[in-house]
Amino acid sequence: MTAVPNAFEDPAYREGVIDLLGLLAYGEISACERLAEDAKLAPDLATKVEIAAMATAEFHHFEQLRDRLVDLEVDPFEAMDPFVSTFERFHRQTQPSDFLEGLVKAYVGDGLAADFYREIAAFLDADTRELVLSTLSGTGHSEFVVDVVRRAISDDPRVGGRLALWARRLMGEALSHAQAVVAERDALTAVLVGSVDRPGSGMDLAMIGRMLTRLTEAHTARMEKLGLAA
Repeated sequence: MTAVPNAFEDPAYREGVIDLLGLLAYGEISACERLAEDAKLAPDLATKVEIAAMATAEFHHFEQLRDRLVDLEVDPFEAMDPFVSTFERFHRQTQPSDFLEGLVKAYVGDGLAADFYREIAAFLDADTRELVLSTLSGTGHSEFVVDVVRRAISDDPRVGGRLALWARRLMGEALSHAQAVVAERDALTAVLVGSVDRPGSGMDLAMIGRMLTRLTEAHTARMEKLGLAA
């Protein structure tokens, strides 16, 4: 069992971190489930194996987060439950129409989530920050998507325009749902922006603006890597 840091003596901080870990944990298990579905549509065995590797990495990340919640004497499934409807709504509104759209969704979602959680990690205690960052360490599995998408665009340039529009839609939906989650969870908001009891402990409006700019720039760079216009 991992020792609980002194920061958790602050009930508001503890509640906010539990929310964050629940959000992360459900995000990982949801991604694992979606990737398993994508693997069924893979055009060949090699691609199927690559997607299965991504799904496996997501599940291992879930296990780390689940175990940390247990260390905090929290039911991990209760911690995840508030976020189920948001993720399911996002997936309903961004249902891929084919295999390539599924790959781009995995790539965009993987990258955006990693960037967002790295930003958040700066405001966490050292142990929680290390855990959050470690759950992002295996996201490189999605790099194979770059080769698949670029090859598809080379074979049929019209694919590029369609996937670029799809990626823009994914980015907009992801940011909208992320904002909704933060707005609905006061404890999570307090960790990010501070609170009356913890002034100056989080981001101010200018910092949030700069963070959104960095997220957008990173997304643009990922789209260029795929050969798509952001």
